[in-house]
Amino acid sequence: MSSALREWLDKPQADRGVHLAAEDGGWEYRDYPALASAAKRTAAALIEAGVRPGDVVCVVLPTDFTCMETFFGVWAAGATVCLITPPLFQDGDDYVAHVAAILRQARPALTIASADLAGLIGRALEAAGIGGEPWEPRQADHEADLRPTGELALLQFTSGSSGEPRGVMVTWDNLEANRELIVRTADFQDGDEIASWLPLYHDMGLIGCFITPITRQGPLRLMRPDQFIRDPARWVRCFATAAHTAAPPFAYAYAARRIKPEQLEGVDLSGWRTAIIGAEPIDPHALEAFAQLVGPFGFSRHSFKPAYGMAEATLLVTADNVARDPLAVRPDPQTLAFGEPVTVLERRPLGPESLGAKSGWVVGTGTPEQDVPVVIVDDEGRELPPGHLGEIVVGGASACPGYYAGAEGKSTRFAGGRVYTGDAGFFHDGQLFVLGRMGDSIKVRGRSVYVEDLEARVAEITRLGKGRIVMAGVPGAGTTGVALFAETGAAEWEPEVREFLRRRLGGDVRVTIVIGSGLIQRTSSGKPRRRYMWERLQAGRVEGARVLE
Repeated sequence: MSSALREWLDKPQADRGVHLAAEDGGWEYRDYPALASAAKRTAAALIEAGVRPGDVVCVVLPTDFTCMETFFGVWAAGATVCLITPPLFQDGDDYVAHVAAILRQARPALTIASADLAGLIGRALEAAGIGGEPWEPRQADHEADLRPTGELALLQFTSGSSGEPRGVMVTWDNLEANRELIVRTADFQDGDEIASWLPLYHDMGLIGCFITPITRQGPLRLMRPDQFIRDPARWVRCFATAAHTAAPPFAYAYAARRIKPEQLEGVDLSGWRTAIIGAEPIDPHALEAFAQLVGPFGFSRHSFKPAYGMAEATLLVTADNVARDPLAVRPDPQTLAFGEPVTVLERRPLGPESLGAKSGWVVGTGTPEQDVPVVIVDDEGRELPPGHLGEIVVGGASACPGYYAGAEGKSTRFAGGRVYTGDAGFFHDGQLFVLGRMGDSIKVRGRSVYVEDLEARVAEITRLGKGRIVMAGVPGAGTTGVALFAETGAAEWEPEVREFLRRRLGGDVRVTIVIGSGLIQRTSSGKPRRRYMWERLQAGRVEGARVLE
């Protein structure tokens, strides 16, 4: 089997390539012929090392040209790529355990790591029962011809917001279909430049901002996440020439907070056509704050494309493909019951009045395309009419066949060629509105209450901000509970928060407040691992935490 996604390796365009952000503020450049040649020489070395078509190859490398050449080298050798995040802030033992859990499932023929990570990855290989040493990236003195492929292009490991990592099987057909959906939805034209800082081990960064531009041989400007955090203005300045990007909502909020208008002096952003927003619930306040920062430099709110997607559907499910201001609605929380109609109290397009619209507002993520059907179902799997709250179910050519090695998700399931996402949502005015993980809700008096809604209000009451507050629904025998994790040393706000939660949830809901440092655990895409955090607390594995019952 071959794939259109690999054709560029045999027909690279000399006038295009990748600009990689350098540490001195400049950019390093490689054209596509140089990248293709290096990838095929890497493939030759991999083949000499025993890699065969259909094998899984795990890759643990920082975002650099070696990582790019290795990624496409694995593909040229006909193998399946499994990218694993380099260590970020985890301590060594936690990181080794995480990688070992992936390796145990993936059973790679080869695990590739940079020299500085060889020690950690060697420990993970041993812990996974595989043994041996990681393979350091290298190139043969000749280029390999493209080998036939197996069925899978990627093994995308997702930890979701809870539990052990699970490998999503992404076939070549899944990936091609989703790439075409992205191209169509974002209106990518031949030669359009893309700019991104997203990590390559997460689906939005890997597929949306790396595989899509490179396999279409579009110009790409690529930064690392830490470079964006240090200097978000550098990312925004890319759009003097770039037309497209994608990022989670927090990135737009962070940029709005950190960038001063004088840092953008003289930059014309009128060519910026697409700013996709996804990976977490979308806050209209964050988008409006960003729009007000960059509006004077030519940015249009029409460029925002709120989107919904997940690794189990390759990446993209829906995005608003109409050039218009995003639509936000405020549903009545009292009507958020599964299988029941949602009452929308207010609706407004993004604009100046969106500042301050945080708690309780949801932004529409567009209308499904015909080839990616989306339906809302109740707890029995029956399809619900528009306007009713239920589980989002995705079909079509991008829906992946399942998890690798028989792994099972806690809330996401595969059945009948469709993905039962475990996410709650409803249709309004033709658009899909996503409320969040079903596992992130609790039932109170027969109604679903979403902990993200509670989180936003609690963040305001405590003045700690959303990043330092995470709430989780807590299972209990015959009782309902919530746990509030707050990264702080003191909780003078405790009585006020308890009173708010009592009013919102009723007196029979058990509230556990946990304070301390380093409490909040997140997935690679920044989603809180709510259930995992509670399970760690229950197991006594959170050092220094104070529990306020």
